[in-house]
Amino acid sequence: MPVILNIVCRLTGMRFAAVARVTESQWIACSVHDEIAFGLTPGDELKVESTLCHEIRQTGRPVVINNVSEDPVYFNHHTPRIYSLKSYISMPIWRPDGTFFGTLCAIDPEVHKLDTPDIIEMFEMFAEVIGTLLSAADCETATAIQLSDERATSALREQFIAILGHDLRNPLTAIDSGMRVLLRTPLNERATTVIQMVQTSIRRMNALIGSVMDFARSRLGDGIILNRTTNAALSPMLEQVITELQTSEPERVINTSLTLPQQVDCDPHRIGELVSNLVGNALTYGLPDKPITVTASTNADELEIAVSNSGPPIPAEIMPQLFEPFTRGSMQGLGLGLYICQKIAKAHDGIIEAISTPSETRFTFRMPLK
Repeated sequence: MPVILNIVCRLTGMRFAAVARVTESQWIACSVHDEIAFGLTPGDELKVESTLCHEIRQTGRPVVINNVSEDPVYFNHHTPRIYSLKSYISMPIWRPDGTFFGTLCAIDPEVHKLDTPDIIEMFEMFAEVIGTLLSAADCETATAIQLSDERATSALREQFIAILGHDLRNPLTAIDSGMRVLLRTPLNERATTVIQMVQTSIRRMNALIGSVMDFARSRLGDGIILNRTTNAALSPMLEQVITELQTSEPERVINTSLTLPQQVDCDPHRIGELVSNLVGNALTYGLPDKPITVTASTNADELEIAVSNSGPPIPAEIMPQLFEPFTRGSMQGLGLGLYICQKIAKAHDGIIEAISTPSETRFTFRMPLK
């Protein structure tokens, strides 16, 4: 800005130039070049009604005055009289988005020839340059604010995950240890049953905390973390998951067909989590008197795992957002299970799909073997 104002004064002969922020109620000097001791410095204000910039803001048109005494429009205007000026030129400054910022103006107590094409074109060019610079400065400020917000979000994420991973799981671990101690003491059948129910609730709470942690990581930047290995024994992991779910609901029937090689390139614990979520869903929403079917197999190119159950179909309006968090509508729970399943599938370069008809609801996970 100082360079532009210096050039304006040198090429016009004017001895005071400024860039001003002009609003409905304020005239504020942003940058000043002063050779006549006018007395303004950056940040100083004038009464906006006392300036011609007030009218320029309203009309959007520049004002050029060679000699106030001879000007048919401004010879009796209060602004030249208040500030003892003879020559005046002011050009509106517009940001690239079309919003008005203020003016590029120059004044002098002596007479100067200003209404030439070269001088007017120069002021127009400099006003456009200033508007572009202001827009760039606004973008830089917005970027700095966004960066600050991102850093604050990152810190919040770390605190959030730490609370979930430590402050919530530690009490659960203590409760589970207490239940194990009680089971080693003589108890009647009813007390044993209650302790087993508590332990089942602990496992469910741990799983829920894990889902929320995965959700936090995936939404706030870290994503689903895999511990992938090329020689994962997947069948034992899936059998263990299904057995645990079957134990929690012994009256339900879960039919399994696992035809898998000894080694699969994957994170077996994450695949087990995916199957646990899908079978848990089937137990929740499937008909209690109908079996749940779990199949897992490979061909030359991919691994396929499917979980199906009988029951009311998933409502059509829910299907497009089925794998998004918190979009279960009238369905129970937080709605994180299927979201986590999708993230696990994506982390394995795979996909998960759902088909729901009146006769069957089926979730199918596929991932490439190579």
